[in-house]
Amino acid sequence: MVIQKMINVEIAYATEKYVEIISVKVSRETSVMEAIHQSGIMQLYPEINIKIRNVGIYSKICSEDTQLIEGDRIEIYRPLKADPKEARRNRATRQKNQKM
Repeated sequence: MVIQKMINVEIAYATEKYVEIISVKVSRETSVMEAIHQSGIMQLYPEINIKIRNVGIYSKICSEDTQLIEGDRIEIYRPLKADPKEARRNRATRQKNQKM
């Protein structure tokens, strides 16, 4: 009988108004995708579609088959509502107009 070592990880998902963080205990050989499924977060937030969402560990994009280590925080990223470059241009234009 082989006893598998368990590790603690977190799954994080942010909506526009709330950040959900779920702690789960998984076996050491667990992948990012397996941990996401085990956490149940996809049942809480049905809008999550992992096939089109990026995931990362502590802000670094990773693949869904990345193996986890103790203390990892898996982050499920939503698509951006605005292009960051365009948003910066708009802010700069507004600031310029306020100074006039």
